[in-house]
Amino acid sequence: MYTDTERCVRAVQSKDARFDGWFFTAVLTTRIYCRPSCPVVPPKPENMTFYPSAAACQQAGFRACKRCRPDTSPGSPEWNQRADLVARAMRLMADGVVDREGVPGLAARLGYSTRQIERQLLAELGAGPLALARAQRAQTARILIETTPLPMADIAFAAGFSAIRTFNDTVREVFALSPSELRGRVPRKNHQATPGALALRLPFRAPLNPDNLFGHLAATAVPGVEEWRDGAYRRTLRLPYGHGIVALTPQPDHIACRLTLSDLRDLTVAISRCRRMLDLDADPVAVDDQLRTDPLLAPLIDKAPGRRVPRTVDEAEFAVRAVLGQQVSTAAARTHAARLVTAHGEQVDDPEGGLTHLFPSPEALAALDPASLAMPRTRRTTFTTLVNQLADGSLQLGVESDWSETRARLLDLPGFGPWTVDVIAMRALGDPDAFLPSDLGIRKAAQELGLPSTPAALTARAAAWRPWRAYAVQYLWATDSHPINFLPV
Repeated sequence: MYTDTERCVRAVQSKDARFDGWFFTAVLTTRIYCRPSCPVVPPKPENMTFYPSAAACQQAGFRACKRCRPDTSPGSPEWNQRADLVARAMRLMADGVVDREGVPGLAARLGYSTRQIERQLLAELGAGPLALARAQRAQTARILIETTPLPMADIAFAAGFSAIRTFNDTVREVFALSPSELRGRVPRKNHQATPGALALRLPFRAPLNPDNLFGHLAATAVPGVEEWRDGAYRRTLRLPYGHGIVALTPQPDHIACRLTLSDLRDLTVAISRCRRMLDLDADPVAVDDQLRTDPLLAPLIDKAPGRRVPRTVDEAEFAVRAVLGQQVSTAAARTHAARLVTAHGEQVDDPEGGLTHLFPSPEALAALDPASLAMPRTRRTTFTTLVNQLADGSLQLGVESDWSETRARLLDLPGFGPWTVDVIAMRALGDPDAFLPSDLGIRKAAQELGLPSTPAALTARAAAWRPWRAYAVQYLWATDSHPINFLPV
């Protein structure tokens, strides 16, 4: 969008928050870059130039605005609605791959050369992978500076910087303040007393309907791994350097996030995975406008706009749980999963009590005795085949997955039909166009609304909903009184 100057100028002049994260406005006279909704008086159009990323602004010599804090904008929805190389690379970088494995590691995961990765990112985002990772490290550093009393040296290494001098130089260059000055701007009461306990605000594009989002997560919560308590969804996280516990509470203009991490180097990854689970980088206006063109869907959207697709923080975990949930009730699926957690999950300490384990890793599940699984023989074969392929790496489920290729791989597994593959594509892989025409709840809703109720006919009708059919699924499910559709009391 940043190449459409006229449209960008209109968005800036109207302070339209819907475009935050889509592009950034750099002001030539002040050398500051802002989000489109910046509250200051808009600059003259001739003094504006537009960039597709904060990293591109920083690389061009602009510093972040202290009023609108453009580095805290919601992420671009582009990266969650596309499956091309650039989108997959951006999802991997948000997951911290460049900091952990470098650009060669990023390229290896995507199956391209480093030169191809750098060329495509530079062409579309105006910055290469190192510059994009640097911008992400700067934002992580700012969060730690403002929300913890940790020494600056500890913050530098936790944010991913290899040297304290680089950390100091980057913070000064990006924010026009030294790390100490940045901390001095924040009231002391906002600092957390316990190292590793962080209170954050996760922004999103309005509107956001939390009912089905948190209702689904709470209704399917696995005891010991997840819970709903005091208005917050809490769960354990398996992270690259350790583990974490997160509490997510819906608020009118943000999601309140409280993180407890065993290693602060996991902060960026934890935030990224929580945002992905809650689908916070979606563009609900674009989604709802497209679905509203169907006159039978329009009343559902007008009644409760802004539904998101509840996703996951661990793709492999969700695939295992999808198999456990085949042809059984939600309660039975939770029971099966809870047994696996108790027998094979890693124990963790929860300062608040309630959560006890990480969900078992594929390696742990691959080592169990299949005879111990209380399920039919055919589903036992499906389960063991899946966990064995996940454990040995022959099946990869991650943010970098190619959606079409992964669908084909899943369909080759015994016991994997279209419903299981599509629910994994929708909630684990993040495909916004995944569709479940054979789902009983979808067929029931379609019949009540006057939509075609057979899978083939409904799929043909749903062609007009593309590329947002996964969101249409949420609206159709919401016609039922199942607990997944309601925010827990």
